Amino acid sequence: MSDPVAEKSGFLRKYMSGHPDTLVAYAKWFGKVQEPITSAEMTRIDTKNGTKKEVYVPIEPPLKGYDDVKPRLLDMKATAQEQLGMIKAPHIASFRFPPDAFGSACVIGALLYLFFAPIDGRSPWYEPARLVHSIIGPAPVNWATYIIGVTHVFETAYTYTLCRKHTGLLTGSAYLLATMTFGFPIWKDLRSRIQSARIDSVMKVQ
Repeated sequence: MSDPVAEKSGFLRKYMSGHPDTLVAYAKWFGKVQEPITSAEMTRIDTKNGTKKEVYVPIEPPLKGYDDVKPRLLDMKATAQEQLGMIKAPHIASFRFPPDAFGSACVIGALLYLFFAPIDGRSPWYEPARLVHSIIGPAPVNWATYIIGVTHVFETAYTYTLCRKHTGLLTGSAYLLATMTFGFPIWKDLRSRIQSARIDSVMKVQ
């Protein structure tokens, strides 16, 4: 099966030859070159990697096709230059509640309702909870609540690593609290915003 990226490797090599600083950043960060280098050349690129002599620059995950090349190379450039201190880390100044978090909010709300609803309560508000408990028992609800709670703790820890570098105190606190409550839709959206901001900063200085 032919490689759609390798087929256009010549054009990509010619294009990237006009961005020597980017190639150096690729080699130093993704290629793990420790010694000082002043230039680099792209000799080949395909859906999985590009090479320069002994330096192997992995592309993970593999490219799906030629249309993925430009956004992925821009993202790799931004990541490498940021990690090497060549550009500043993007700053996210405001909190945004992603639309797909509403689904997570409904699931979490329903689970907490079932978890805290008194089984022997007489209020009609708890009738649905009593019905669920009578069918499946309390154990599945308890286990699901504990597992989601532990998962959210780890997700919040990951969100902290993003906020520590890319947000201020108030925005970061909002993202941490939201992740602890709603889980992955929050940190997924934050990471997407950071990646978009990285690419925007790279596009401005090209």
